[in-house]
Amino acid sequence: MSVEALLDYKPNEIVMVLLPVFVLLAVFEILAIYIFKFKTKNDTKEWFLNIFLGVSSFPINASFGFITIAALFWAKGYQIYEFPFTLSTLVICFILDDFRFYLHHRIVHRWRWGWGLHRAHHTSERFALDVGARQPWTKHFTGTMMLKVPLVLIGFDPIMVLFCGFMNAYYQFLLHTQTVKKLPAWFEYIFNTPSHHRVHHGKNPKYLDANYAGTLIIWDRMLGTFVAEDENDPVDYGLVVPLETYNPIRILFGEYWNIVKDVSQKGITVKDRFMYLFGPPGWSHDGSRKTSTDIKAFAGVFVMTFGFGF
Repeated sequence: MSVEALLDYKPNEIVMVLLPVFVLLAVFEILAIYIFKFKTKNDTKEWFLNIFLGVSSFPINASFGFITIAALFWAKGYQIYEFPFTLSTLVICFILDDFRFYLHHRIVHRWRWGWGLHRAHHTSERFALDVGARQPWTKHFTGTMMLKVPLVLIGFDPIMVLFCGFMNAYYQFLLHTQTVKKLPAWFEYIFNTPSHHRVHHGKNPKYLDANYAGTLIIWDRMLGTFVAEDENDPVDYGLVVPLETYNPIRILFGEYWNIVKDVSQKGITVKDRFMYLFGPPGWSHDGSRKTSTDIKAFAGVFVMTFGFGF
């Protein structure tokens, strides 16, 4: 099958094939946890909630997909080059799009407007395949999807760019498990793995703001955000300030409401309002809250932000 023929498959067709597979994998995992007594939390109520959030996120996000798709096809009219539909082009596009995901992921952790979207995925205090399905419904409204536009401008077809992002997301679903400990060292060095992604979901001070990778962990290694899983410091999952609720509205939109309340406070400056919207999560005008940088500094964790100011 040619690359062009592969890309003829519509996203909804791919979803209809892969979605049942991932639900079955999540079912097998929860059964394996019970049968083999893995040391992890099981929460049947949350399991069904996460599957609901994941399944419902597809049609809801797809209904607003025209925002991103329109931007990419607009950019196609201004391409400086047009790459052919070949396997090597697809691989290069995937690698560059993976770096695009790293940037997106780092931004949504460090800028509060983006965190309003992404926080939903981190609210669980468990770590399992169903948590990978705990996805937000507002991904086309954050602005970071526009990071795909440069890929089209330099010559990649919009369909290829969308396909690479789609497959990257599915790879990441498989990372949300505690049943896989460590993979071969060469694989752990190059690729994102369950071990690396467990760190990313940790609220331990040393694990905050780490391992933003999608598929390739090399971006974190290169840019100073890689942290290895430490057996002497077991990962404590969830938010620094726990959100103990099964209410999907609070999970999906609670941070947006918090932003509105902060921005609309009386007696604060325009700069304060801007920071509540675009500053790091945890920032407050009176210092009453702590950002992840504050938490790490208080715990004596060295912070390196090589290459970026966030």
